[in-house]
Amino acid sequence: MYHDVVTRPPPAERRAPELTDALPAGGAVTTRARPNTRVLGLLALGHLVTDMNQGALAPLLPFLKATFSLSYATSAAILLVATLTSSLVQPVFGYLADRAARRWLLPWAVLLSATGISLAGLVPSYWMLLAVVVVSGLGVAAYHPEGYRTANQVAGDRKATGLSLFSIGGNIGIALGPPAVTFLVPRFGLPGTLGLLGPGVLVAALLAIVLPGLIATPAGGAASRTAREGARPMRGAMALLIGVVTVRSWTQLGLVTYVPFLYVDVLGQDPRVVGLLLFLFLGAGAVGTLAGGPIADRWGSRRYLVASFLLSIPLIVLFLWRPGGWLAAVALAATGFVLVSSFSITVALGQAYLPRSLGMAAGLIVGLAIGTGGIGVTILGWVADHWGLLAALHLVAVLPLAGLVAALCLPEPRP
Repeated sequence: MYHDVVTRPPPAERRAPELTDALPAGGAVTTRARPNTRVLGLLALGHLVTDMNQGALAPLLPFLKATFSLSYATSAAILLVATLTSSLVQPVFGYLADRAARRWLLPWAVLLSATGISLAGLVPSYWMLLAVVVVSGLGVAAYHPEGYRTANQVAGDRKATGLSLFSIGGNIGIALGPPAVTFLVPRFGLPGTLGLLGPGVLVAALLAIVLPGLIATPAGGAASRTAREGARPMRGAMALLIGVVTVRSWTQLGLVTYVPFLYVDVLGQDPRVVGLLLFLFLGAGAVGTLAGGPIADRWGSRRYLVASFLLSIPLIVLFLWRPGGWLAAVALAATGFVLVSSFSITVALGQAYLPRSLGMAAGLIVGLAIGTGGIGVTILGWVADHWGLLAALHLVAVLPLAGLVAALCLPEPRP
C-alpha cells in the first residue's frame, strides 16, 4: 500500500519552492515538486511588460503607415525586423543561459524592450524607426530564454502548468499592447508611445531588487539535473516542432497584423475598434494559456496541439465570413483562445525534447520558430499588395491545415 508522507524540510531549506511527497515503491523515493508561485509571478510580470512592448508594434502600423506613406509590404517589414531581431538572437541568449545562470539580464531586457518601442513614435525617418525596433527586439530576445529556463526550474513536476503561469504574463502583455497604443496615440499623437516607458522602468527595477531574494536552490535540484543530463535529446522531433510553431506564428501574426487593416482600410471603421478587437483575440489567448497548461498535462501536449489547430480552421473561416459584426468578434476571440493557448505547451514540449538544453529549447521555440512569423507576415503583405487584403486573410485561414498535419506527426517525448 502506498502512503503519502509530507516531509518537513530542515530550516535551511524552507525557502525552497518545493513540497516533497515520498512514495515508497520498491525502495525508490519519488519527489513531486510544486511550483514556486512567487518567482513565477514575478517572472510573469516581467514577461507581461516585455511582451506588451512587443504587442504594441502591430497596432502602431496603421499610424506609421500614414505618417511615412508606406505600402503594406514596407509596413509589414517593420514587424519583420522586430521579429527577426528577437528570433535570430534569442537562441544565442538561450545557449548562454544553459552555460550559466544570467538572471541579471532579466531587468535589463525589460528596460531595453520598453526603451525601443517608446521611441518609435518620435523618430523622424523610416530607417531610424527600424533602428529603435531593433533595440526593442534585442530586449525581447534577452528576456525569454533566461525567463523560461528559470521558470522551468521552479515549475515543479507539472511543467506545462508551471510554464503556463509564466506564459500568461506574456500573453496578457501582448493583449494589452493594442489598447495601450490606441489609448495613447489618438490622444497624444505618435509621441504618446513614450507612455510605454513608465511600466518598463518600474518592472525592471522590481526585478532587479526583488528577484534575487526569492530564488532558492530546489531541494531536489541535483537529482533533476542528473536526470536531465542522462536523457537523450530528440533533435528530429524538435525540428518538426519548430515547423509546427512556425505555422502557428504565421497564422497568429497574420491575424494580428492584417485584421487592423481590414477594419480601417476596407470596412472604414474607427481605428480605436482595432485595439478592442486585438485585445479580445490576444486576451482570449491569455485565458486559453492558463487553461491549456493543466489540460495538456492530463491529455498530453501532442493531443492538445492537434486539437488547437483543428478548432482554429472553422473559427477563422467564421470570422472572415461576416467581418465587422459581433459574430466576427466572437469568432476572433475564440480563435485566440484555442490558437494562442498552445504557446506554453510548445515550450514545455520543446524542453522535453531537449532536456539538457532548457534555455536553447526556449530560444528555438519562442525566438526562432515564432520569429519566422515575421517572414510569413511579409509574404502575406506581398499577397495583399498584389491580390488584395482579403486574399491574404483567406490564405491565413488555410495555414492551420499545415500545422495540423505536422502536429499529427510529432512523437511523444521520452520519459
